[in-house]
Amino acid sequence: MKAIALEQYGSSDDLRLMDLPDPKVAPGEVLVRVKAAGVNPVDWKLAAGYLDPIMEVRFPLISGWDVAGVVERAGFDAGEFAVGDEVFGYVRKDWAQNGAYAELVSAPVRTLARKPAALTWEQAAGAPLAGLTAYQSIKRVGLGKGETVLIHAAAGGVGSLGVQIAVAFGARVIGTASERNHGFLRELGAEPVAYGDGLADRVRELAPDGVDAALDFVGDGAVDVSQQLLKERERVASITDGEAAAKGGHYVWVRPDAADLAALADLADAGRLTVRVEHTLPLAEAAQAWRLSQAGHTRGKIVLTV
Repeated sequence: MKAIALEQYGSSDDLRLMDLPDPKVAPGEVLVRVKAAGVNPVDWKLAAGYLDPIMEVRFPLISGWDVAGVVERAGFDAGEFAVGDEVFGYVRKDWAQNGAYAELVSAPVRTLARKPAALTWEQAAGAPLAGLTAYQSIKRVGLGKGETVLIHAAAGGVGSLGVQIAVAFGARVIGTASERNHGFLRELGAEPVAYGDGLADRVRELAPDGVDAALDFVGDGAVDVSQQLLKERERVASITDGEAAAKGGHYVWVRPDAADLAALADLADAGRLTVRVEHTLPLAEAAQAWRLSQAGHTRGKIVLTV
């Protein structure tokens, strides 16, 4: 099969289009013919060796954990899916090697759900990691109907999905973003505020009694600001602040979860969740996709088509 891979830790300059063996399909796994693969910052961070202290990585390394495609073959005891099923998923295994930047990927059934019919292949490939991150963060703070949630970096890949999920939960959403993204947030159903100095005061103008929950998708002191505004200090979840738990909140590292993926698919098919795809590139241009991701100016998702 064709795949984008690295022979050792490196950068976008080291990515190569290679001919590699088709992946083996273990019990409880299916072989997926990839239609599209989502690009996430963790892809190039993993390739640079940043996760080496905590994750087993084997080479040649095929990057990518987000996938949308068609089941081509099922392994033993993988009856959840049949050949021809359209699926999407966050295919993270116990070690990193055979990722989604390829024509084929073997995926444990626990990492997959049926692709929502309402989303294109590209949108479905952009949904799993970001969508699960947002969904699991929202569950972690126990967000309920009628509550007010503050979402930091609400216009980003994770934040924009978090806004839509929170709105679908019946919550009021206040979202931080630059001025140029305020219209976008209003379209999603959020009340935008500018980030930066004076953020707490601007949020209090909208929510004088404080907020019920907060989601930090940006870092840079967002947990501390949130706890100035929260009615209960522990109801903040962060994906960037490793000290969030020590501060009394929650640190969230997204997990593959078939039930959570299915919940996202249901929201999409109900018209409550969509994915903005900012850039679509062919597999061979993965290096350019990483450069776009590293620039940090993309509002929606970056997706590779296979």
